[in-house]
Amino acid sequence: MTSATTRTVANVVLASAGLAAAYVILTTPPLRRLALGGLKLWLGAGVPVYLLTEVHRAWVESAPTA
Repeated sequence: MTSATTRTVANVVLASAGLAAAYVILTTPPLRRLALGGLKLWLGAGVPVYLLTEVHRAWVESAPTA
């Protein structure tokens, strides 16, 4: 197998596994609740921290050097 073929096969296998996991999570109520709770936690904590970090970095980079 060539490198490109191997990479394509790996991508197809990963995509299939991801779709299967998503199906199981969406069709099993306890797993769905767990996934939605994790999503709320990520959106409630991770995104604001990322935005604050980016704003701080932009502020530092835009400051005039004296």
